[in-house]
Amino acid sequence: MQDFFDFLVQQRDKLAEQTLTHIGLTFLSLCLALLVGLPLGILITYRPRLASVVLAVVGILQTIPSIALLGFLIPLLGIGIWPAITALFLYALLPIVRNTYVGIREVSPMLKEAALGMGMTTGQMLIRVELPLALPVIFAGIRTATVINVGVATLAAYVAAGGLGEFVFGGIALNNSNMILAGAIPAALLAIFFDFLLARLQQLQGLRLRRVALAFLLITPILSAFYWVPLGSQAKLTAGFAHEFYGRADGYPGLVRAYGLQMTPKLIDQNLMYEAVRRGQVDLISGYSTDGRIKAFQLRVLEDNKNAFPPYEAALVVRNAILKQYPDVIKTLHLLEGRLSDSVMTELNYRADFLHESPEAVARRFLQQTRLLIPPVQTKRAGKIVIGTKIFTEQYILAEILRQLLENRTTLEVITKTGLGGTKICFDALAAGDIDLYPEYTGTGLLVILQPPPALADSIKSDRKAVFQYVSREFQNRHKLTWLPPLGFNNTYALMMRRAQADQLGIQSISDLKRYLGR
Repeated sequence: MQDFFDFLVQQRDKLAEQTLTHIGLTFLSLCLALLVGLPLGILITYRPRLASVVLAVVGILQTIPSIALLGFLIPLLGIGIWPAITALFLYALLPIVRNTYVGIREVSPMLKEAALGMGMTTGQMLIRVELPLALPVIFAGIRTATVINVGVATLAAYVAAGGLGEFVFGGIALNNSNMILAGAIPAALLAIFFDFLLARLQQLQGLRLRRVALAFLLITPILSAFYWVPLGSQAKLTAGFAHEFYGRADGYPGLVRAYGLQMTPKLIDQNLMYEAVRRGQVDLISGYSTDGRIKAFQLRVLEDNKNAFPPYEAALVVRNAILKQYPDVIKTLHLLEGRLSDSVMTELNYRADFLHESPEAVARRFLQQTRLLIPPVQTKRAGKIVIGTKIFTEQYILAEILRQLLENRTTLEVITKTGLGGTKICFDALAAGDIDLYPEYTGTGLLVILQPPPALADSIKSDRKAVFQYVSREFQNRHKLTWLPPLGFNNTYALMMRRAQADQLGIQSISDLKRYLGR
């Protein structure tokens, strides 16, 4: 618990910024939902045939998973505030529209008849009778929409829109519980606070309720102004970094130490970075050197001329118990040693990421071309092996290569558990025996899992062989896990820019980038 409080103290400025951004996101989307939802709810009250259609549509929007909704919006709106606000706006519509409709419909018909008998027009009756009486129900809808938006707004960090989700996503990527709690607890407290406050306001009656409702409508745009995200346009170049890269010692902090880079990047899901730079929404991204989208999107990988990033040779980490229990496994896996060069892996990633071929098809073609598949022998499966992966394309392809190869050459049943998340999640699953092997990278094993003294890491990180020998020895001694020989490619972290922009600015290396930013 003390570690958590220490983290909050260290990150208090960032936490305050993210909290204000989160409130702004919530109320900006709520403001838009009120502008649309209240008139729409009133309209369908007087158009019964339209009511069923509108309520059905906003109801369907409410059932779409938030990540899926963002996935639909990103191709249309890109990344940043607009897909986040649009998603939150759509989620807030249902309770506001429905409660406005229900609240007005439930006003006593006798009161409506009396109002008409007094000579009121439809508009006068709406303003003087129906809306005042429907306010408690309408306020309940606004209360529900507010609480929903506070929760869903954490996903705004997925599309670089800021908010408390930055801590949540970063904590998940780095398996940092303190970071996750630093985002989740304030978000939960905001939801509880706004729910309690609006519940108290909802209990008011008569003129006091009408005054409070009007005040709330006036305050909502003011709270919307809390939305603030550091704008990349304030700098010469806009950077978009993955949450994991920004927090890992071998990522952005390593660049700061080696080059003295000082940037305020947008934090974005690693699977969206390439689309963001392709669209011109950011100028610089943290990527992976064997990613197929480098070729597809005409990107320039900036030379790491000071060796800030260690080697990341891909290899398989296997539990010793599996190698002893199934001797055929190690013999089969050794067939992949050195088979996957940088260019081969880049091509496989390109086929999956850009040509949209399935990892299964990409893996099968590779195994066929390298003649690693043999005519299968029809035998009963005896035993099983579980393969895990992290949550990006390359790992899915490697998992399929391993699955198909093992099923082809052994009698084992192969189970794949893909998309396990960050490095620590995969490693912990392996150490606990929940999975039996997974593809890992030597630089990650060195700096993220083993975390040797900085002096030792700096002394070996420029030597691929030395790094592999160190992680192989230490994993065996500390965790009883075996590193098999490297697969053949080095998927290192890299900074990337659009090739045309890099040529125009004369940026070939990270040192060139530093000089350009310092002018």
